Amino acid sequence: MAEHKHGSMDTTTQEKTFDGFIKFATNTAIVIIVTLILLAIVNG
Repeated sequence: MAEHKHGSMDTTTQEKTFDGFIKFATNTAIVIIVTLILLAIVNG
């Protein structure tokens, strides 16, 4: 069995994926909020 050293794993791919997910979730939330505001304005 291979020896494991704590903190030695390369996590750059996981960090890029997480950053992409956070950007996607933030942009999606902004679009939803703007859409709801526009709907509220139009339907008065």
